[in-house]
Amino acid sequence: MILKTRAVFYLITCFFLVLALNGKSTEIHKLPADQYEVQLPEIIVQHISAKITIRKIHAEPDTPGQFTHVLINSTVYPVQFENGFARIPYTFTDSEKLVITIDDYLFEKDVSPIPLWMSILPPLIAILFALIFREVFSALFTGLMVGTTIIAYYSGSTFIIAVFQGILSVADTYILESIQKRSHLSIIIFSMLIGAMVHLIGRNGGMKDIINKLNRYATNSVSGQFATWIMGVLIFFDDYANTLVVGNTMRPMTDRLRISREKLAYLVDSTAAPVAAIAFISTWIGAELSYIEDGIKTIGIDASPYAIFVNSLAYSFYPVFALIFILFLIFRKVDFGPMVRAERKARAGETNEMNSTQQGFSSQMHDLELPDKVKPRWFNAVIPVLVIVFGTIAGLLYTGWDNALWASADLSYSKKIAVIVGQSDSYKALLWSSISGVMAAVLLTMGQRILNLKETIDSLVSGFKTMLTAVLILILAWSLALITEHLHTADFISQSMLSISLSPYLVPAITFILAALVSFSTGSSWGTMAILYPLLLPASWLIAVDNGLDEQSTLAIFYNVVSGVLAGSVLGDHCSPISDTTILSSLASSCNHIEHVRTQLPYALTVGAVSIVVGTIPTAYGFSSILSFLLGLITLFVIVLIFGKKIPVYKYQQ
Repeated sequence: MILKTRAVFYLITCFFLVLALNGKSTEIHKLPADQYEVQLPEIIVQHISAKITIRKIHAEPDTPGQFTHVLINSTVYPVQFENGFARIPYTFTDSEKLVITIDDYLFEKDVSPIPLWMSILPPLIAILFALIFREVFSALFTGLMVGTTIIAYYSGSTFIIAVFQGILSVADTYILESIQKRSHLSIIIFSMLIGAMVHLIGRNGGMKDIINKLNRYATNSVSGQFATWIMGVLIFFDDYANTLVVGNTMRPMTDRLRISREKLAYLVDSTAAPVAAIAFISTWIGAELSYIEDGIKTIGIDASPYAIFVNSLAYSFYPVFALIFILFLIFRKVDFGPMVRAERKARAGETNEMNSTQQGFSSQMHDLELPDKVKPRWFNAVIPVLVIVFGTIAGLLYTGWDNALWASADLSYSKKIAVIVGQSDSYKALLWSSISGVMAAVLLTMGQRILNLKETIDSLVSGFKTMLTAVLILILAWSLALITEHLHTADFISQSMLSISLSPYLVPAITFILAALVSFSTGSSWGTMAILYPLLLPASWLIAVDNGLDEQSTLAIFYNVVSGVLAGSVLGDHCSPISDTTILSSLASSCNHIEHVRTQLPYALTVGAVSIVVGTIPTAYGFSSILSFLLGLITLFVIVLIFGKKIPVYKYQQ
């Protein structure tokens, strides 16, 4: 521990030393001050276009079509003012004196943009801290503080003041902005409602009866893991709903069968995103289609985004391999890496609660004693869960419904449904279904007089409380993602990777790795897709055409790149300790978050490596994707045979 502390101390010292050595002047000269006002962006990053805002003081009505010539560092920019404002894109490449001349107005300022390489520091430090100390709160906060300190320092503050400003802006800017996003608030409310419902169906005896019935079929640790995998595949329409419902529902059963919380979290996490990413109908499909559409606008391909998505599934090696790899581990009764120790401890009867309470999530959700008067009935749990499942599907169809589309004779029914779901409001659907699930649980509980009104409400509130830890981690993770957005971390990674001269046949593999790195650093698979699809789809097409490839080869590489962005995003999401779905998987499984990341990482990297070597690269050269799938599965099976270590099978005794 002393060595770890020293390493971290040296790391932070080096960071502050580098920051302190990047000195700068912020001296400003304005002459005269009553004609124009120049406003620079609060955050200026090297090599990233920023908009300089010029405001007319005492502005007269703008003349349509009239241009004003602005001189910026010897370059003339003809601009039009609208409502007294003009915004000029300008890219700072190095520290420089910015000189702006408009008529007889002069503006001067020494500007030092934030070096683009510094954008990688906040997520990198957060990830290193999390892995070294196995404590996620301090890791995320430290990463946030590093990012806000960089921004404050390069905005003109002295070094010491920048540190204090950075700490304050963590709360008053980044956490606040993260909470205010509608999508983030929806996830928080949805998660809390799921927690409340799960707690209540534990108190009303529904969960206990389900476990009793599951135990008739899932009688040992192998069948218990397989049942969890089946549940994860069946709830294919949304990864958030998948992780929370499957994790919370299956956890009492896996505890009884002595399956470790780490293995449960892995089963939940590695089925949720992969199955949602490749499903024809899911909350992912809308985002995927919109991102693909943005990427093909400049290419002129005569194909719909949905057709491109369907064709790209032939190259979706990582999601498919991740799902099948789990089955190899289950039925061979083996594991490797840190998961071996976790599983052997669980089989030996060491309590899972120890894993969940060490800097982890509350175990109150599953530690429920039923009153003697309560008769366990399975439907008290099944009905609220089904309300969520079918309520989400109904909500997706309702919010995305289009009468004209449904009446069209040019589309098949499956494609109509896929497009409707793609343009739906998934957050509304999740909120509607979760509140409906809670109401169903309340009505069942009180209607049978299992609990009175006060006991029911107390149970719901206790369920809310169990989610507090996860909500805090999610907020910090979202805040860190916002820092990486402001500092253009994804641009740094993308530019670094794309600056290399590439063969067109290697573009899909580079795309996969790049997407994984961006997703790992930002903790967002959707954000990664939003960034990379518009960037890489036109680039891959043009690289293939410029190298003289025929149409069939170009399309093969193009579809491979479409799939590579998606698959790499999921891989990075699985490996990242700051990913929201990874956090939710830990939460739903009541597993220590860092232990979940440590035990899942070798599996994700193994499947990712096989996906690239056996799938992505050969198919880019024209090898059959069907044969690549077969060879990839054979390779993974051989890896399991060679490296897998036998785990004792535990059979539950009634």
